[in-house]
Amino acid sequence: MDLNRSCDGAWRNPVIVIGEDVVQWVAKRTNEYGNFGASVGIGWKRHGNLVAGVVYSDYNGANMLMHVASDGSKRWLCREYLRVCFDYPFNQARVGRVTGLVGEGNVEARKFDEHLGFELETTLERAHPTGDLLVYVMWKRRCRWISQDFTKQYARAA
Repeated sequence: MDLNRSCDGAWRNPVIVIGEDVVQWVAKRTNEYGNFGASVGIGWKRHGNLVAGVVYSDYNGANMLMHVASDGSKRWLCREYLRVCFDYPFNQARVGRVTGLVGEGNVEARKFDEHLGFELETTLERAHPTGDLLVYVMWKRRCRWISQDFTKQYARAA
């Protein structure tokens, strides 16, 4: 997983979409049964199709949950989209942390979260259909996707 990869030509004309369609798309892929409650969805379309989506739910002023899904390809992940995904909770909603919940059986999601910089905070025993529920945290102060060094580099590239 190359998190330093730019989206190259695909990012030159991005289509960022916001709304309930993204929420439903992510819910379908994460087995959330379409029920995140009050939520915001930010997706990335390429060639007219959603290739990735992030849903933010359970906002309380200090924290929100982050749910991520892709079309299954490995080509959707790039630093520009990650910048958008972390800008919303930390700079727009102004939370200090983002929480990710992952069933212990979802090894791919666990690796993905850890690769992004999420840290395992705690484990809720038998709280998920696959066994334990792992609670991951991304702290604003540790998020490299919104750091000044990263955003300066991103601004120069634009």
